[in-house]
Amino acid sequence: MNDLKNILPLDDFNWEAYADSAAVADKEKQEIKEAYDKTLSQVNDHEVVEGTVISVNKREVMVDIGYKSDGVISANEFRYDPDLKPGDKVEVYIEKGEDKKGQLLLSHRKARAKQGWDRVNKAMEDKEVVKGFVKARTKGGMIVDVFGIEAFLPGSQIDVKPIRDYDVFVGKTMEFLVIKINQEYRNVVVSHKALVKAELESQKKEIISKLEKGQVLEGVVKNITSYGVFVDLGGVDGLIHITDLSWGRVGDPKDFVQVDEKINVVILDFDEEKQRIQLGLKQLTPHPWDALDPNIQPGDKVKGKVVVMADYGAFVEVAPGVEGLIHVSEMSWSTHLRSAQDFMKVGDEVEAVVLNLDRAERKMSLGIKQLKDDPWQNIEERYPVGSKHTARVRNFTNFGVFVEMEEGVDGLIHISDLSWTKKVKHPSEITKIGADIDVVVLEIDKDSRRLSLGHKQTEENPWDVFETIFTVGSIHEGTIVEEHDKGDVIQLEYGIEGFATPKHLVKEDKTKAQLNEKLPFKVLEFNKMTRRIILSHSRVFEDEQRAERKSNTERKAAATEAAPEIQNQAAANTLADNDALAELKAKLAEQGGAE
Repeated sequence: MNDLKNILPLDDFNWEAYADSAAVADKEKQEIKEAYDKTLSQVNDHEVVEGTVISVNKREVMVDIGYKSDGVISANEFRYDPDLKPGDKVEVYIEKGEDKKGQLLLSHRKARAKQGWDRVNKAMEDKEVVKGFVKARTKGGMIVDVFGIEAFLPGSQIDVKPIRDYDVFVGKTMEFLVIKINQEYRNVVVSHKALVKAELESQKKEIISKLEKGQVLEGVVKNITSYGVFVDLGGVDGLIHITDLSWGRVGDPKDFVQVDEKINVVILDFDEEKQRIQLGLKQLTPHPWDALDPNIQPGDKVKGKVVVMADYGAFVEVAPGVEGLIHVSEMSWSTHLRSAQDFMKVGDEVEAVVLNLDRAERKMSLGIKQLKDDPWQNIEERYPVGSKHTARVRNFTNFGVFVEMEEGVDGLIHISDLSWTKKVKHPSEITKIGADIDVVVLEIDKDSRRLSLGHKQTEENPWDVFETIFTVGSIHEGTIVEEHDKGDVIQLEYGIEGFATPKHLVKEDKTKAQLNEKLPFKVLEFNKMTRRIILSHSRVFEDEQRAERKSNTERKAAATEAAPEIQNQAAANTLADNDALAELKAKLAEQGGAE
């Protein structure tokens, strides 16, 4: 400070000359400023102009629009264009020429928004490829910034393949086609898939043109459906039908391949026009039938797993990709119609006998009943004629009862062999389905695999006894139980029935006997072989009347022959009576005289 106090002005300083030169300098400065201002662009607020990018960093972008000061724009407004660099031309919106700090206020977003609508419409009209910045995820798709306008990108329009994670696209700049514009609501819909699809179409044509049947390619599993697997072959998809996944049966394709898995496939067929490619996976391995043990012959036993069930049989996998059919008729020696599900189910491990093997046709017939002895081989030893057994009732017919002696051995009881005494109209009167019934073997038909059986033969024939009871001419009480045109059925004692024709049903009062009426009947005929008894009610009183008339006639004839003898006897009796009377009188007289 002391030093400054000691500084003194120059004695010879020309203050007048200084004042004149300062005045000249200010004038020159003003002239220079006016000349400089003429070289600058004239800007107006709220105007869109083109500028040049001067510098770019993470936070801001400096833009020169030819004005005396440069504009600063947030880098966020250029996120749609990650390749932005100094020297690029950009459109900016002038919000204000200069703020209080002399800073030029610009906006790139507003410039784009102002001109964006026209550009979007033109892009759709010209099918122009536009760039857009994926701002955020929304329901059903994404929000994309295109020319400063928020457009909607549906999830189905992101890519040709299904998208599982939408979030990976947020913050990315992608190319799009404008596919739909709603002028009224100013809504824009864009698609990235359309660009990919167009590119893939050209790739498909090129790829398909180079395909050959039998060619092996590497692909990536793109999608799995119930009917097959779609494989991406590098721009073109092919289908492996479910039947071409494995030589064996395929329940679920996911058991063989997984999405995004790389696999080798063989070209089976392709349609260049329809761009369809048929692929195969199992064809890359030898056919299992070619690897089947050559020593397997009909009659051999094999083991396998039941893979498919049907009413008519079961398919058994005896080796990977090699199946044999066990028909339901080969599951049991029984002849009864049954479902294959009664014997086995999917997943069962079974042993079977090879019945037929056709390697050329790749067919195999199997059987499991052959693992057991045929019950008809020694049928005569186990069921000799006359032997008694218990059988199970299986079915009814009008003519008899079908029974099962054991599995595979059936028999028939004819309706006439169900009862000795009852005339059976239907088997249900004697037994029921599922019940046990005692039988006697009457006949063996080995060729037809059928036994003739009898139920009534399990008891003694009561007609041997009836023959001594219902003798011709004997009279028995009976009840009319059935009425028919040709006569009525009469229920007799011991549970047997007889038959009477209409003329033998006339009662003594000349009326016809009625249903449920109980009357005496005379046996006219007894046939043990046919178990037939012919009865008559009319004969009962007719024979009595006939006998009585005969008796009266005989008495009259006898009386005529004995008349003289009777008269002589009567005379003798009269004389004797007279003698007795005379003796009585005499005794009485003697008694009176004595008195």
